[in-house]
Amino acid sequence: MSTPTVLHPHRSTDPATVVFVGGGPRTVGLLERFAASADELLGDREVHIHVVDPYPAGGGRIWRRDQSRLLWMNSMASDVTIFTDESVVCDGPIRPGPDLATWANGVGATLLEEAGLEPAGPMDFPPRLLQAEYLSWVWDRVIRSLPAGVTVTTHLERAVSLTSDWGAGNRVVLASGEVLEAELVVLALGYLDRAPTADEAALADSASSAGLTYIPPGYTADVDLSELRPAEPVIVRGFGQAFIDLMVLLTEGRGGWYDGCSGQLEYNPSGSEPILYVGSRRGVPYHAKLGYTVAGTTPVPTRYLTGAALDELGEGVLDYATQIRPLVDKELTFAHYQQLFLAHPERTRWPWQQFFDVLERTFPADPEFVAAVNEAVPSGDDRFVLAEVDRPLAGLTFETPAQLDRELVHLIETDLLRRADPRHSPDLAVFNALLSVYTVLSVAITQGRLSDEDRVRHVETEWHGFFSFVASGPPPRRLEELLALHRAGLVQFAGPSLEVALSNGRFVASSPALPGTIEARAFVEARLPRPDVLATPDPLLTGLLDSGLLAADELIAADGTSLGGGQLKADGDCRAITADGSVHPSLFLLGPSVSGSAGSSGFSRPHFNGPGFRQNDAVARRLLQLVADPAVRSQKAGHRHAS
Repeated sequence: MSTPTVLHPHRSTDPATVVFVGGGPRTVGLLERFAASADELLGDREVHIHVVDPYPAGGGRIWRRDQSRLLWMNSMASDVTIFTDESVVCDGPIRPGPDLATWANGVGATLLEEAGLEPAGPMDFPPRLLQAEYLSWVWDRVIRSLPAGVTVTTHLERAVSLTSDWGAGNRVVLASGEVLEAELVVLALGYLDRAPTADEAALADSASSAGLTYIPPGYTADVDLSELRPAEPVIVRGFGQAFIDLMVLLTEGRGGWYDGCSGQLEYNPSGSEPILYVGSRRGVPYHAKLGYTVAGTTPVPTRYLTGAALDELGEGVLDYATQIRPLVDKELTFAHYQQLFLAHPERTRWPWQQFFDVLERTFPADPEFVAAVNEAVPSGDDRFVLAEVDRPLAGLTFETPAQLDRELVHLIETDLLRRADPRHSPDLAVFNALLSVYTVLSVAITQGRLSDEDRVRHVETEWHGFFSFVASGPPPRRLEELLALHRAGLVQFAGPSLEVALSNGRFVASSPALPGTIEARAFVEARLPRPDVLATPDPLLTGLLDSGLLAADELIAADGTSLGGGQLKADGDCRAITADGSVHPSLFLLGPSVSGSAGSSGFSRPHFNGPGFRQNDAVARRLLQLVADPAVRSQKAGHRHAS
């Protein structure tokens, strides 16, 4: 290990030092906003910026170049940008830049050719490596846009500890032993690893003792799949994006290939593939991403689930199930039927105003509204019943696996046709409403309108699961591949409410919808681990939590059971709240594990007024004000408690 390098404290006339821990899209966006407002706020003070991340700055871990080119984004190229545009409401100046599709077919085309990648069209779902190249280019552009007095140094290693003297400065220690002493520190951490739960650890120990292969929840691109053997059955629980990545890596990633010469996609196996028996709570894959756009169906402000509506329900904490969830259901129902009646009136029997009047005075489950739907909307395909959308196999049982296969194939084929057909534009309206609802729920959480139990169980688990199922599924091509793999016998459907246990030296899976069981030597949990900052193995965060510089509560349900760790606490300006309730004046927190942090992915759809962009702008301007006038920070250091 090298001898530690200590950067000694600066006088107010010396250059300021700011350390960003995390070099992914969030830091890129923050620095873009920092550069945009620097001329206005920074003055003539020099700033040394250090970016600490074991992965190259720009893409960070998730969007690194070092991953399979077979893995795709689940967003269309035209839906991804890291630049502000005229829609973004913020105090800093707007500095437009190309979205991913525009970049790939313009200034980025040469870079992609050098990387051996094809440009993506606006409606394409590009490889993640293309996003990696885009973010690398954005990083270079942002660095060039900084004023001459601002320098940036990257450190390809981890930060392992941080100590703070509050107003006097902060010391960030790197894995190499180097010490960065900074006036300001920004923890822009992405998705955190977490230690296995007690159940996962016990299962891993039992599986190891029995000579079995158990792969717990994790990021598929980082998981070692070498123990999954050719031609052997593998039980897989999880049918979302993690499963799709797993499917790709175990098929094309092992040398198989597709062709569509016969008009139907066919898979040609290499012989190295295992046989995947896949099930989940729903027992069906996530819906395919929509393959069309329709003018006038962009996200709009919510009508029923609004801040004002929540205020009318009372002060303080609200009950999600009885007070908030009905408004969520009504919001999505309104979006669906407004689009149906106005864009496709030939498929309805009533004028929109007549139907709308019923919806205004009822809720979707009320008999009056159900009767109105039955009379005004003749086709079941045009009706929206949230429970049926959420659990398409609910209440169904199958005498044989072949019956389940036929039902799943029908559902997937129908989904592919529907998601490609603008005649079903109410689906797009619901998608956009989901985005707007998510924004309102996020604000309600940051304002303390939900209990911890409701937030974890109903929003972060139930609601987020529904959102992902409907709005964050795979590109349509991936479901076509899934069907081809099923026809080739390499993917079998295991049913809903899948339970997996270890019995007699084998993993055994069962579903209440099917008779019999499935036995296998290998079991994969194809899902991301539930975020829990109290269970992260990251030494930096564990040290900060232990010292009290960061705070996160262990959440306990009303029945006394633990819900795990909450998010890191931050105030409305993204400053860390410490264990004693103080607001740290020079430590900022952003990312998916931070309370109130918006836009966790670090990028947004163009022309969407992305909440992450607005937050980046506010934090960047605050950083500029603090480094331009250190006296401001010194004054703030005396205000030790959160309001």
